[in-house]
Amino acid sequence: MRYLMLGDTGLQVSEVGFGGIPIIRLTMEEAVPVLRRAFDRGVTFFDTANVYLDSEEKMGRAFKGLARPGLVLATKSLKRDRPGVEQDIDLSLRRLGTDYLDIFQCHQVSQETDYQAIIGPDGALEGVVRARAAGKIRHLGVTSHNLEMAIKLVKTGLFSVIQFPFNFTEEAAQKELHPLARDRGMGILAMKPFGGGLLDNARLCFKFLRQFPDIIPLPGWDAVERVDEVVDLYAAENVVTPADLAEMARYRAELGDKFCRRCEYCQPCPQGVMITPAMLYGVVAHRMGAAKAAGFSAKYMETVRNCIECAECVERCPYGLPIPDRLREYLALYDQHRGEAVNDGQ
Repeated sequence: MRYLMLGDTGLQVSEVGFGGIPIIRLTMEEAVPVLRRAFDRGVTFFDTANVYLDSEEKMGRAFKGLARPGLVLATKSLKRDRPGVEQDIDLSLRRLGTDYLDIFQCHQVSQETDYQAIIGPDGALEGVVRARAAGKIRHLGVTSHNLEMAIKLVKTGLFSVIQFPFNFTEEAAQKELHPLARDRGMGILAMKPFGGGLLDNARLCFKFLRQFPDIIPLPGWDAVERVDEVVDLYAAENVVTPADLAEMARYRAELGDKFCRRCEYCQPCPQGVMITPAMLYGVVAHRMGAAKAAGFSAKYMETVRNCIECAECVERCPYGLPIPDRLREYLALYDQHRGEAVNDGQ
């Protein structure tokens, strides 16, 4: 495992990090050994979020008593107002069992309305600045799924770290976003190294990602074996062969351009349907398991019942996805999972 500086933050981190979503589907007793295995194998960067159910508590339990700064912790909040984000920061500190966060990120800033709320009067940025002055956080980051907005966020100079999807099916960030962030000394984090669960070949995913040594991928793991599978890849020199490139091309062809990229151009829905998270229900169910996915996703999946199939979202979607059809399919799957959870007594 190599260690490198995360942009100009002064934070030295492992060349691969740990994303905190998959441990949601594990019990505390199952999650702690997975987290400790990653740390024991040299992973020092752990990323989670306030909204990831009990992910923060599991990290707090796993790393209780470990000395800082050998461990780098990052979390995030969806709150857009100062009081809300201050409350989330304090909650994250308690859950993680620490008195400071290395990186605190404004979570999923993909719409202009999100950005304006954050930087506006009594917005989240005010709360973050106060928290930094109080020593509760060290560096401010931001995450997004909208390339145009991510570029804008980098240009503001407000953030030290940018987190954006990057894998061999989502490569657009390397054209402008990554060079821009490098020029500004920002740390670059790659979410969705497995394409949000769509890519099942770890070897191929990391052959692609390791071509960009200053970009820190954040795979999520739910088993010790999965940790070892990826970390073992870093023990050897990275060589991308023509056969690897052909295999990547095959995946791209199979996926086509008919999967949700979470750009959010379809929003807002006039009927209040939370389209983007609902379009990802299949992936969430795969990653969390049916019962937990149904509970975690209830807030936005219930809004799908309001869909009148007006097709405004289809007209806005730059990829031409059949959004109402997909939403109908995922609502049926969600209802099935809800029923299974009730029958299992959960």
